[in-house]
Amino acid sequence: MLKIGDTVRFLNAVGGGKIVKIDTAAKLVYVEDEDGFEIPVLPQECVVVNNVKSNNFPTHEPEAETRSGNPLQAKDILPKEMPTPVLKTPIYETAEGDVPKTFLAFVPNNIKALQTTDYECILVNDSNYYLAYNLVSVQDGKFHSLAAGWLDPNMQDVLADVEKAELNKWEYLRMQTILFKKGKAYNGQSVLDIDIRLDLVKFYKLHSFIESDYFDELAMLIDLQAWKNKLRMEQISEAEIKEAMTHKEQPIRKKHFQPKPAANDILEVDLHINQLLDTTAGMNNADMLAYQMEVFHKTLAENARFKGKKIVFIHGKGEGVLRKEIEQALKKHYPRYTYQDASFKEYGFGATMVTIH
Repeated sequence: MLKIGDTVRFLNAVGGGKIVKIDTAAKLVYVEDEDGFEIPVLPQECVVVNNVKSNNFPTHEPEAETRSGNPLQAKDILPKEMPTPVLKTPIYETAEGDVPKTFLAFVPNNIKALQTTDYECILVNDSNYYLAYNLVSVQDGKFHSLAAGWLDPNMQDVLADVEKAELNKWEYLRMQTILFKKGKAYNGQSVLDIDIRLDLVKFYKLHSFIESDYFDELAMLIDLQAWKNKLRMEQISEAEIKEAMTHKEQPIRKKHFQPKPAANDILEVDLHINQLLDTTAGMNNADMLAYQMEVFHKTLAENARFKGKKIVFIHGKGEGVLRKEIEQALKKHYPRYTYQDASFKEYGFGATMVTIH
């Protein structure tokens, strides 16, 4: 019988790890892999092992013997595979990202049917900080966790699917966030812990959903920093307001935004290593691939605000290693972006076009 703490490997898939939770009602066990992710699997899909390597095969000790006492034969040893190297995704910062902007967004699945449509609740982290968050629903003075986790800088994530019939449970919310950076000094940001009351009537009105730089669809945006400041203003006394008015008003410096490029303004990025570096002396294939992917991620980060922007990454046909790495990165880190083969007439089979969303 499986129990918490057992080390297991999967029978029908690559991977394994340690059992951290058992759900007897759903007949599932939760296996934590080496990256810290919990994977729900059926108990019959797991086998307990004493020691598991990253390639999903049990460690073979030369002195090991079978239960019958006979030495292991070659047929008893599973063939080994070389694990695929994992490239660490670099974190890129924007010039304005040290002033945090975080939003709670509600995106209707069908904007033309506001009376019945469901929604996606999405957290947007438009900043250079990692964002730890906890979103709860407050009902009868009790907290009910809706979503908790953390977001990388300048990323967004779907926290929950909100059914129309369950919308009343979202009227009273509490949002808690902590902003921080890893491995470098930064200006400390105050912890956000605010109560939010949603006006549910707005979910039935089209003008409540607006265009934004973060979504192709219309969305209802709640600016968490602005909401925090609003609550703070409500707590300021009349005397404090009068004192502030006696000070000379400082001119407000208007913020200039870079104009949004036209959708047909296509950016070309040649990822051939000889176009990126003057020399590759001392670099092996893995080093060059890592540098090419660094340029790829940096380009997407610099253009993330330009919704509808099309970027053609020229990677060449070759053996398809760089192309495959780009597709895997898009699926894992940029699921909302779309991509396709670029024009065959202009680039042959050697380019991928990515559209920012």
